[in-house]
Amino acid sequence: MKIRKNDTVVVIAGKDKGKKGKVRFSHPKHERVVVEGINFIKRHSRARRAARQAGIIELEAPISISNVMLLCSKCNHPTRVGFRTLKDGRKVRFCRSCGEVID
Repeated sequence: MKIRKNDTVVVIAGKDKGKKGKVRFSHPKHERVVVEGINFIKRHSRARRAARQAGIIELEAPISISNVMLLCSKCNHPTRVGFRTLKDGRKVRFCRSCGEVID
């Protein structure tokens, strides 16, 4: 998966289009990510003893990886991600726009 935890991403489709956020969790098997402040849903919850209060709780839901793009730290634009092998044998991600190594 080309987007990982702690990457800054921009939403390119859906109700939160244009918003930026940091990836909190990544679910590679399902190709979904949870982004800070993006894709809030409301859950109605019952009180469970004294631990949790009853009411409507807003949670961040996972969003499809196809609906976000990585924000390059150098050129500050949403970009596609490529992979490249360095001379020392490491496989790193790079920005397809400016060529800057991301990892």
